[in-house]
Amino acid sequence: MTLEKLQEAYRARPFRPFVLHLADGRHIRIRHPEWMAISQSGRTIHVEQPDDSSSTIDLLLVTELEVPANGRKTRSA
Repeated sequence: MTLEKLQEAYRARPFRPFVLHLADGRHIRIRHPEWMAISQSGRTIHVEQPDDSSSTIDLLLVTELEVPANGRKTRSA
């Protein structure tokens, strides 16, 4: 995963929720752009969830970025 691909999904207008798939098999849903922050270095991201849980993720561990397109799921690396 590249920082540029992540920023493209994060900055899309209108924003569309997306899913980050991690190397350990977990997936993190990004439901709203205000619930995610990218570190200044671009190495890590911080994600808040509706249940008040949060995750800090090393971008090098993101294997896929999934964005729904016209009701279907698509994936981009």
